[in-house]
Amino acid sequence: MKVTILGCYSATPRTLNNTTSQVLEINNHMFLIDCGEGTQIHLRRHKVKFNRIKHIFISHLHGDHFFGLVGLISTFRLLTRETDLHIYGPVGIKEVVTLQMKLADSWTNFNLIFHELASEKSVLIFEDDEVEVHTIPLNHRIYTNGFLFKEKEGNRKLDLGLVEDARIHVAYYRKLALGFDVINEDGELIKNKSVTNPGAKPKSYAFCSDTMYQETIVPIIKNVDVLYHESTFLETHAHLATKTKHATAKQAATIAKKANAGVLLLGHYSTRYDSLEAFKEEANTVFEHVELCEDGKVFNF
Repeated sequence: MKVTILGCYSATPRTLNNTTSQVLEINNHMFLIDCGEGTQIHLRRHKVKFNRIKHIFISHLHGDHFFGLVGLISTFRLLTRETDLHIYGPVGIKEVVTLQMKLADSWTNFNLIFHELASEKSVLIFEDDEVEVHTIPLNHRIYTNGFLFKEKEGNRKLDLGLVEDARIHVAYYRKLALGFDVINEDGELIKNKSVTNPGAKPKSYAFCSDTMYQETIVPIIKNVDVLYHESTFLETHAHLATKTKHATAKQAATIAKKANAGVLLLGHYSTRYDSLEAFKEEANTVFEHVELCEDGKVFNF
């Protein structure tokens, strides 16, 4: 599982600070999460192949989380993209994008498929044989979701020594990997678990965009491997967090601790602060495994 931080600051873009966007690579998928202004430039900088992006998840309709979307779609069109593009976001996102396309007479030459979200509860919004994605209802000034990405159980690993001793024909190896019991060459039923071992533990990633402290998300993200949680403010400005419905680094760490997360990634920093280290120091008073997001930083888990 790989996370590339394209931008991780709040509000307005600056010379050296980009607004929210990141790429998640998980189990053969490449997902774009949020699309702040200039995202396509940062995708190019990181040599991300545009055609690999088939699903874009937008947390909410504040500009620093989606103003780069129309530009990215327009570039896809100019590059004569043919691959379908799925966009998941709040009700209204289709209207915003299609109005701009209409007024510019720039209809896409690929299928643009919108999945508009309105549920106040966690719902499954994407699923295939390898990954599923659920919403994480958040508490911000407008309708906002986070997203929980979960790998599905992978194939089991064959213990070839045991498989050969059990006289199982090679034609049944695929069935064993898929978890089935099989009949050996002597006509005996061989239990799958007697000749295989569990595959790699499925990984999970939770993206919690703009939100105030909200413990109701804990059951949804319980035991997540990696949690990205906004931390716009430090505790010295907790009153601003409450007023603007954002979170502090300490509050993000508290959520990580209650959810038993493996690692906490902090981001969406207010540019009022000169140093990011204070965010990590504050979070570490509650939760040990904390990493700071920075524009251009890549995490491999």
